[in-house]
Amino acid sequence: MNSGRRQDDGERYRTILETAARLICERGYEGTSMQEIAAACRMTKAGLYHHVQNKEQLLFDIMSYGMDAFEQQVLDQVRHLEDPVARLRECMRLNIHLVTGGCSKEVIIILHEHATLTGEARAFIDSRKKAYVRFLEDSFSEAVRLGRIRTVQPTVAAFSFLGMVLWIYKWFQPDGRLTAEQVSNEMVELLFAGLVSPAVAAVPGAGAPQLSIVPPVAVGEKS
Repeated sequence: MNSGRRQDDGERYRTILETAARLICERGYEGTSMQEIAAACRMTKAGLYHHVQNKEQLLFDIMSYGMDAFEQQVLDQVRHLEDPVARLRECMRLNIHLVTGGCSKEVIIILHEHATLTGEARAFIDSRKKAYVRFLEDSFSEAVRLGRIRTVQPTVAAFSFLGMVLWIYKWFQPDGRLTAEQVSNEMVELLFAGLVSPAVAAVPGAGAPQLSIVPPVAVGEKS
């Protein structure tokens, strides 16, 4: 889909997307007007429409922006890893950092405003999301085939992985007592300690470290 903006407007438009994403996360898509987005961007409404055709196009571009960041910061960093378990572990770690970091707003919008998109825009975002699920399914299948993890159903494993990662935004507090690094380390070990094949786990140095269990209601509290 073509937003109609000029090629040299990229940096300015990224600022618009990030500002709009913050407002939509706070108020919801239906509860956020283009006038409010323009005001938050210190622009006139006409100036905003210089960059985007309409509100749904803006939503689509926010989701595309989030998917671009995900593919660059997560998938592109792990595709080259030959060992499927190492690939999955690093993918999970990087995905957690993305969700807890600068792209958290875009991730939330992709999850919560998905049904708002229609037609070609929705189909395009759907295809990108499904590609990630297939990547996870293929990696889990490969890990089972190679005996690197115990036998699991790849689709169940893929969505369990995603369920853990994509729920983080509901409880993680950037200024809380747990850092993003602590959360990613604990969650990776929590999932893969239960998946690693007993034969692999028996290899010296391959065992998972002991986990410290944190009550879920307390994870966002400050010390």
